[in-house]
Amino acid sequence: MIEYRIQGNTGEWEVVIGLEVHAQVTSESKLFSGSSTGFGAEPNSHVSLVDAAMPGMLPVPNRECLRQAVRTGMAINAQINRWSRFDRKNYFYADLPQGYQISQLYHPIVGEGEIEVTLNEKDPDSAVKTIGIERIHVEQDAGKLMHDQHPTMSFVDLNRSGVALMEIVSRPDMRSPQEAGAYVKKLRSILRYVGSCDGNMEQGSMRADVNVSVRKPGGELGTRTETKNVNSIRFMMQAIEYEAQRQVDLIESGGAVVQETRLFDANKMETRSMRSKEDAHDYRYFPDPDLLPVELDDAFLEECRASLPELPDAKRARYESLGLTAYNAAVLTAEAETAFWFEDLLAEGTDAKQGSNWLMSELFGALNKLGKTLDESPVNPKQAAELLGLVSDGTISGSIAKQVFEIMLQRGQAASAIVEEKGLKQTSDTGAIEAEIAKIMAANEDKVAEYRSGKDKLFGFFVGQTMKAMQGKANPQIINDLLKKTLG
Repeated sequence: MIEYRIQGNTGEWEVVIGLEVHAQVTSESKLFSGSSTGFGAEPNSHVSLVDAAMPGMLPVPNRECLRQAVRTGMAINAQINRWSRFDRKNYFYADLPQGYQISQLYHPIVGEGEIEVTLNEKDPDSAVKTIGIERIHVEQDAGKLMHDQHPTMSFVDLNRSGVALMEIVSRPDMRSPQEAGAYVKKLRSILRYVGSCDGNMEQGSMRADVNVSVRKPGGELGTRTETKNVNSIRFMMQAIEYEAQRQVDLIESGGAVVQETRLFDANKMETRSMRSKEDAHDYRYFPDPDLLPVELDDAFLEECRASLPELPDAKRARYESLGLTAYNAAVLTAEAETAFWFEDLLAEGTDAKQGSNWLMSELFGALNKLGKTLDESPVNPKQAAELLGLVSDGTISGSIAKQVFEIMLQRGQAASAIVEEKGLKQTSDTGAIEAEIAKIMAANEDKVAEYRSGKDKLFGFFVGQTMKAMQGKANPQIINDLLKKTLG
């Protein structure tokens, strides 16, 4: 593996990266209130008295939010803390009506874990690296300021206020933008498999704070900056690349990196200073007096563990045991939606190799042309299984199956109905096939002579001519057998 290095005027520099990923917990209601978490509602339509911090309103923890955090921790082999506590993180901002955020600093619900990432999931020989997880803590989100609604004023939307977040804090184990990208992709995949977060970065339900510092290879850690709320993997990788280069240029020109919070400007592809970084004591953390500590019993933990699905790495290994190549297994398990679709296809009795090859070549190719996602596919797993079954039992050939599939995409009709309607059933009538072969040989005596004199490659010509004469409806295996027998 080639190490990622930044070339400076004074030699090579190494980048050190840690990520704090904020993942919105999958729950119909907020962390401490019954308000809806639905996305895209009218501003301030999903706000309870608790979310608006009205006097006398007391928070009540949402059991489902805590359950999802525990399940996520179990999925990354992390320590689950049976005793955890909520703290108040005090700061004042217009979108934070309480004047503090309820979070977990000293006693998070999930402790240390790890995620194994492959730098290129599609390359079975790609390097594998383990990224440490420091903790997962649960906290409430702030509201949102809208600066584009009025020429002189900013408006506040509290729909997001109080929404449950898991903050997943990595160790500074990543050494390149590519490693950081692979880590977030793998984490996002795990969250989607578990069902604890939808991973929709465009809607802000998953975003990353990116900590970057530079040093001479193997040297002391440098001063880090934190780039806030990056909401795409591509932007995150670009932010790391820009920020690392900026720090190297600054140090080599005699300056010093200042510990600060920065923002990434996606239009200019650069980071810019937002504010100096506060130390933890500036937030005046203390235990929230309105909330008792969270204590988890054996029954709750057992239920959480029993509810976990088969996770990406285990599923990938199982697919390889079914005869799939490492490449196919990696592609099919990279996204939860793909894996679930393929599982449904297998459940219909489709052969694993046949199903994986068809899904990755035919269906993915068609959806790409249509500009649709797998969830939007006009053909469902049950319909796909029927089509592949017709190929397996010899009812239609592979080439006819492609024609049938095109019609299925347009109509959403069953494969068997299309085959019946169009008269596409494959013939295994040896007499009819032999008659066509005889005509072809009579019309191409020169090529027959060439084949018999040693030009074996002409065999494909005779196969093609026979299939054409049979309008693609002849069984290819029978054609091959009869041609070999007739040509000698």
